[in-house]
Amino acid sequence: MKIVILGTAGYHPNEHRHTSCLVLPELGLAFDAGTSLFRIAPHLRTRTLDILISHAHLDHVVGLTFLLDVLYQKKLDRVRVHAEGAKLEAIAGHLFCEHLFPVGPPFELIPLDTTIETAGGGRVSHFPLQHPGGAVGYRLDLPDRSMAYVSDTTARLDAPYLEKIRGVDLLIHECNFRDGLEEIAEMTGHSCTTPVAQTAKAAEVGRLVLTHFNPLDTTDDPAGLDVARAIFPNTELATDGLEIEF
Repeated sequence: MKIVILGTAGYHPNEHRHTSCLVLPELGLAFDAGTSLFRIAPHLRTRTLDILISHAHLDHVVGLTFLLDVLYQKKLDRVRVHAEGAKLEAIAGHLFCEHLFPVGPPFELIPLDTTIETAGGGRVSHFPLQHPGGAVGYRLDLPDRSMAYVSDTTARLDAPYLEKIRGVDLLIHECNFRDGLEEIAEMTGHSCTTPVAQTAKAAEVGRLVLTHFNPLDTTDDPAGLDVARAIFPNTELATDGLEIEF
């Protein structure tokens, strides 16, 4: 099973990274719809697309407005956008307000149910995350593998979501700030490197991929990979375009 990370920045794009979106081509499944969504068309392998939104902050939903171009390039039978009800109302009422975006792309807005069934016998569940305005994380369980996507939140060992991600083969987790910026991380509802690595270790996941980096940090290592690996050795940094086999 392949995952393509289309964007890895938080808040806004920079010269090296666009904001959050990742796609599982074989399942027709995407997580979030940041500015990197414009890259999704070549990776679509199914006749349907389900986009699971973590929350309605602009860096995670503005790419929905790019679907007109995406669907011009790749004709699909059905596109559905899944999110909490209040987030869908914000998307429909504000992002696609007639004064901002008068011609909406052809997709359905679907309130999150308990689980979402996927191709290949998979099931996606969601769980709440602590973040200003509220957010959810997702867990995908397939018959022979599992993954979780956690963005945006402040990682800590007593966070309730730790049990929701326990034992997954792959954890993709936000890491907006390096260590030393804990105060601003707490204020903005984001994570520093050490607590994310500690969470991965405590949850006994198989592999950790860090993403959603501070766009003001344009280095090749915006999280401090050596810090994370000292706690959880099987850690890597996501880059735009990274393909992951899991």
